[in-house]
Amino acid sequence: MSELKTQLETDMRAALKSKDKVTLGTLRMVLTAVKNEEVSGSAAHELNDDEIIKVLTRQAKQRREAAEAFREGGRAEQAEAELAEEAVIKRYLPEQMGVEQITELVRTTIADGGFSGPGDMGKVMKAVKPKVTGRADGKIVADIVKRELSS
Repeated sequence: MSELKTQLETDMRAALKSKDKVTLGTLRMVLTAVKNEEVSGSAAHELNDDEIIKVLTRQAKQRREAAEAFREGGRAEQAEAELAEEAVIKRYLPEQMGVEQITELVRTTIADGGFSGPGDMGKVMKAVKPKVTGRADGKIVADIVKRELSS
């Protein structure tokens, strides 16, 4: 079993004992998403830590988007609940890269690959994505790549 999955299950049991409803509910939801991912596809397999990080990243993004939708709909209480769940999920994600770090990585990738112009955006994204998976929001990375290729 992966270390991250073991940690999630241990923390879920601790949240159950301490009656931390937000953490308990969030970790149950995350572990369900991990189990669903494990049994999806043609053959069931246990996820490694990198695959679990991808699931966690997807779950955090869903919470962030739901919070925005609730806020726009005038439902601040539900938005706060979604953000609280996102905060729990973020505890298990690698430290997020800052805009400066992403920009430097993108510039290095563009220079090393000899990319230029907006037509190479897909190639740059393909080269950068494995380096930022789980550590940066894809939309932010895409915006930075677009800006760097345009300048």
